[in-house]
Order: sequence, then C-alpha cells, then structure tokens
Amino acid sequence: MSFYDALRHFADSWALLALTFVFAAILVWAFRPGSKGGYGDQADIPFKYDLESMDRD
Repeated sequence: MSFYDALRHFADSWALLALTFVFAAILVWAFRPGSKGGYGDQADIPFKYDLESMDRD
C-alpha cells in the first residue's frame, strides 16, 4: 500500500467522520438557544454609523 493510498483511505473514513462532527458542532453553536440577540446586534453593525441617514435627520 502506497502512502497515497493510505492517506486516501484515512480521508475516506476517519477524516470524513471527524469533519462531519466538526460541521455538526458548528451548526449546534450557531443555532443554540439565546444566540439570536447577539447575531441581531452584529447584523446591524454596518448600519450603526450610516452617515447618509445621519445627514437626512
């Protein structure tokens, strides 16, 4: 078995499993209860210091 075949076997089995767990953990972190308020504040950052709307007021 060559080095390439060993890496390919590892990537097809354990690395895929590990990356699936990482992806699931990121989803759980992003959609956890109580995080909506923080994401709403972060989403409003580009509009917080909008100079054009300040000039109109």
